[in-house]
Amino acid sequence: MYIVAIAWVYVTLLMAATERNLVAGVMTFLTYGLGPLALFLWLFGGPRRKRAAARRQASVSGDAADEPDGTDAKPDQ
Repeated sequence: MYIVAIAWVYVTLLMAATERNLVAGVMTFLTYGLGPLALFLWLFGGPRRKRAAARRQASVSGDAADEPDGTDAKPDQ
């Protein structure tokens, strides 16, 4: 996912560099680059945010039985 974001910033930065004046270059970079990139990262970062929230909730409530790392295993298991 991050390689797509880096490539998109690179392409839009080159697009902005070819504009005739500075204001047009900044607006091109903001509207074609950072705006869609922020939306992309927010949309595709949703599952990660949900997993992190569930992990925080499990650690707060003390219910660590769902964690796959074996922290809930007893010594005889």
